[in-house]
Order: sequence, then C-alpha cells, then structure tokens
Amino acid sequence: MNGNDHVRSGASVILAEARALELLARTLDGGFSRAVELVLNAPGRVAVTGMGKSGLVARKTSATLASTGTPAFYIHPSEAGHGDLGMLAPGKDVLVAYSNSGETQELLAILNFCARYSIPIIGVTSRPESLLGRHCEVVAALPDVPEACPLGCAPTTSTAMMLAWGDALALTLLSARGFTTEDFRQYHPGGKLGTRLMSVAELMHTGDEVPLASPGDPMSAAVVTMTAKRLGCLGIVEGGRLAGIITDGDLRRHMGPDLLRREAREIMTRGPVSFPPETLAAKALAVMEAKGITNAFVVTPDGTPEGVVHIHDLLGAGTA
Repeated sequence: MNGNDHVRSGASVILAEARALELLARTLDGGFSRAVELVLNAPGRVAVTGMGKSGLVARKTSATLASTGTPAFYIHPSEAGHGDLGMLAPGKDVLVAYSNSGETQELLAILNFCARYSIPIIGVTSRPESLLGRHCEVVAALPDVPEACPLGCAPTTSTAMMLAWGDALALTLLSARGFTTEDFRQYHPGGKLGTRLMSVAELMHTGDEVPLASPGDPMSAAVVTMTAKRLGCLGIVEGGRLAGIITDGDLRRHMGPDLLRREAREIMTRGPVSFPPETLAAKALAVMEAKGITNAFVVTPDGTPEGVVHIHDLLGAGTA
C-alpha cells in the first residue's frame, strides 16, 4: 500500500461519513423537534449517556450543551448503578442516551431508573424498535447506514452522525433561548476564545483617565491635558456629546507659532471613529487598523463619551 493508496483510503472514509451526515440532515424529522421542546420545557438539566465510543460522543454533547446555555452533564452507564444514579433529579432532568444498536446492556440501570422516577428519555439510535427505542419518550432515529470501517466494525459513520445530532440539538437550543455572544463569553472567559470575545468596555480607560475638553478651550490647556493623561488624544465634548478628537497627529499637522493660542475646535477632527461599549474588541481592532488610528472613544447611544481605548490595549489583550 503506497502513499496514494493511503490517501484514497482516508478520503473514502471521510466521503462515507459525509454521505451519512447529508442523509441525516435530509431525514431529520419531528423526533428532533420533540427532543428540542422536551429539553426547553425541562425544569432541570440534561443528562447525556452512552457506552464506549457513544460515550465519548455523549461527553462532547454534554460539554457543548453546557457551554451554550443548556445545563448538562455526562453520566457513565457503568457507574450509574453504583451510586451515580443520584445525579439524576426525578421529575426535572431529561436523559439523552446514545446507542447505535439500542441494545447496550450497560444502559439498563439508567433506563429503569428513569422509567421509575419520571425522567423522560431521548434515545439516539438507528434501531427505533430496540430496547432503548422502546424505553424512550422521544426516539431520534439515525439513518441505518454501514460504518466507514472496511471491516464494518469500528464505529465511524454512526458516531459521526451522533456527534452531528448532538451539535444540532445544542445549537438549536442556543437559538431558541436567544443565547448571545456575551452569554457565550461568560462561559468561555479563558484562553484565546475568551479574549476574542472581550468588548471594548472591558478594555477602555475610564473616569479620570479619560482626556476631555470643550470646543472653546485654548490649545495651551488642551495640550496640558493630553500630556497629563498620556493617551495621545483628547476628546472634545459639546453638549455632553463627543464632537471631535485631537490626536498627536493633529498637533503635528497644525504645528505653528500660534498653535497654543488657538481654540480646540479649530484643531479637532470632527466625527471621529467611536464604538458602542458592547463592540467586540477584535472588531474594534480591525476598524482601527484599517483606518490607521491608535485611539478611539467609547460612547453611549446618545454620544456621551464613556471611555477611550488605545490600540495597544487591544493588542495587549490578545485580540489580534
């Protein structure tokens, strides 16, 4: 088997799984909708279970649900009968159980417990008539397609479909709950994802750090304020709203013997770039880089300056 054979073999696996996923999308039916409604109306959490490779998918689904606004946890089928059934809240929780064959014996303890204590079950299986299917309030039927494994043994297409089904459930719930980018960031404060979801309000300079002046202020005073605040800019406020900005570049462009005797309104750049507080820091960075500016004010909807953000603040936060 040479290198080309390896590539063809790998491609055939991926194509087989892709065909299975396309079939799953076409055959998604009312069972999926009922599963969504069941979770939305549940007063408790979503327990997700499965054995072997299905169990690994269950762990992924529970993690994705939890991170997108649906409280969820994984329960191991074998551990359930040794005390972990106490993790389930009768009359409140919902169980999502993965089993391609639907005959996984390790699920029996959980299925019996749920039947006894009014915990509805969503079964994800390719055998609706199976043991799992008969125990479920909702059966999410997977297309009955061969595994991509040349031996027909290793779970491949089946687990790919389970994984995709779990993602579809989680993200449909996300949309139904009106889960926002800010909600998402609250659950992902660490790492690169967390920094990319930061808003300018979290990075801006506020209070006494904000350099502000009035249009009629003499530039002699304006330069003193700019120097004291050390941000390289000065916001010009008229009627409580941001009317303009003076930057180090503006000073250089208007440099002359009469500069300090002129008024701030004569030097300022009108209609400067500004951002609402909720603007993502990454988006603000992109705008500032495109326009070649190093400072921008953060303003409320009525134009009141709340703070100022420097491009170094954005770069230092890792938003690039």
